[in-house]
Order: sequence, then structure tokens, then C-alpha cells
Amino acid sequence: MKDGYRSGFVTIIGRPNVGKSTLLNSLVGQKVAIISDKPQTTRHRIRSVLTTPQAQMVFVDTPGIHKPKHRLGQLMVEAALGAIRDVDLILMVVDADKTSGPGDEFILEKLKGTDIPVILVINKVDRIEKRQLLPLIDSFSKQFGFAEIIPLSARTGENLDRLRTVMVGYLPNGPQYYPEDVVTDQPQDLILAELVREKVLWLTRQEVPHSVAVVIDEVRDGEKGVKVIRVTIFVERDSQKVILIGQGGEMMKQIGQKARVEIEKMLGVKVFLELWVKVKPGWRQNERALRDLGFDYRD
Repeated sequence: MKDGYRSGFVTIIGRPNVGKSTLLNSLVGQKVAIISDKPQTTRHRIRSVLTTPQAQMVFVDTPGIHKPKHRLGQLMVEAALGAIRDVDLILMVVDADKTSGPGDEFILEKLKGTDIPVILVINKVDRIEKRQLLPLIDSFSKQFGFAEIIPLSARTGENLDRLRTVMVGYLPNGPQYYPEDVVTDQPQDLILAELVREKVLWLTRQEVPHSVAVVIDEVRDGEKGVKVIRVTIFVERDSQKVILIGQGGEMMKQIGQKARVEIEKMLGVKVFLELWVKVKPGWRQNERALRDLGFDYRD
């Protein structure tokens, strides 16, 4: 271990849609979590790694804490709350452009009594006037004893360097857990599945987005260096399948094209991406179906 080297685990927590995944991607310097304008985009604890000459931070991005409407939602909230234990630092992310409400109060209540330092990250400050910031900081200061309060914009990069520097100061002396070139410990299949799901989230509306689960069936080397990837997209109802396929297969074609571009960028090879849609009724309420589809949050 290098003299004075610091390392530790950092949980990112907050309500849905406050920009946790965007913050994670910006801190690490590349895309490791999918981004969407819809709440509850993140379904898994996503572990990502930032390595500098002085420190290594292992981030745990969590599902947004919300009032669950099904078993999947319950598992997501349990996973998020479970991630605030046994870490070295907690980042609580709030949206500068949204009024604080019961969701933030619920999180703060769960954080009370912890001896883990909590940094409040006020995200999306590029969307408000600077004069609105001080009352916001003052309001949160009265609710909880934060170790630090850092306003920033994960989208523009404003104040991100300050957050990186401040975080290092709260980490213990420790070893480098991962090689310098590692940015996530997530399995390749999970990352590929999430990239496909992201495109579904961006391109579909109505009831489809949150009823979707994506499973990688096969990844193999094809001819002429092309990577063959076969994917199944599960929905809960036949009507959702119709929407997802689209007229003449147009929606599925768009999803495949956009996902393929990102997958090729990630893998650095040409990709043949084959998508199938299947109906699995009520999968979000079914414990066995959730496990079969990869939603098992047990460590």
C-alpha cells in the first residue's frame, strides 16, 4: 500500500430523478450507469471505480428511493437503504430545481444516527439562479448535520473537481482495491442489458418503460470479427409488446440501432444485435420471475 494512499466505498443515494446516475458517470469519467428522464431508472446497485494518484473510490449507485407499487419496487428501495451500511462515505443527492419533500425527509430519517459522514450534493444548479442557492443550503443545514454541502452540476461539470477533492479527505488510508484501468465491477451481460433497456426508456412512453426487463441470451464471436449478441426484452402484457415492436417493427428497429451504436463503442468491435420481445405476465410481482430476471439484491 502506498504511503498516505486513501481508499473506500461511497454510496450515492437520493430520490428518483435527482441525477445520481449522471453524477456517477461524470465522476468516473465515462458511462457506467444508464440515464433516463423517467424515475426509477436504476434497478441495480451499480459499483464503479474512480482511481487517482492519491485515492481510489468505489461508488455504489442505488435505485431511487420511492414509494413502491410492486415487489420489484420494494426490492429496489431495500437495496438502496441497505447500501448506506458498511461504507466509508455517503453522498445524498438532491435536485436544486425541485422542492424538498417527504422523499428527502424519509432518507434523512434513515440517515439519522449513522456515524458515517454524509455529504449533501445539490445537483442541477445550472437550472436555478444563484440567489436561490443560499436558502436551499440553509434549509438542508437545519434538517441534518451534513459533513459538507456541495452545490454542483453533474451535467455541465460545475464544481465536480471540488467534490472529488473533498471526498478523498473523508476516506481512510487503505489499499487500491481494483487495477487502475477498472471502472466498474459489473458483469458485461448486465451492462449490455442496461444499454438496451436505456433505449427502451428513451424511445417508449405509456405504460411500457417500467414493465421492461432485458436479458442477454448469448454473446459469441461471429464471422469476420463481428460480435453476435442475442437479447430478450420481457414485458408484462401483450399490449406492451405491440407498442415495443411498433408498426412494421419500426420501434424495435430504432431501439436496436441506438443500442448497437453504444455497444460497439463499449466493446470496440462490430456488433450484430438481435432483439426478441416476450410477455411474462406480472413479472414485477413474482419473486421467482424477479430472481430469474436477475433482480436478486442479496450480497
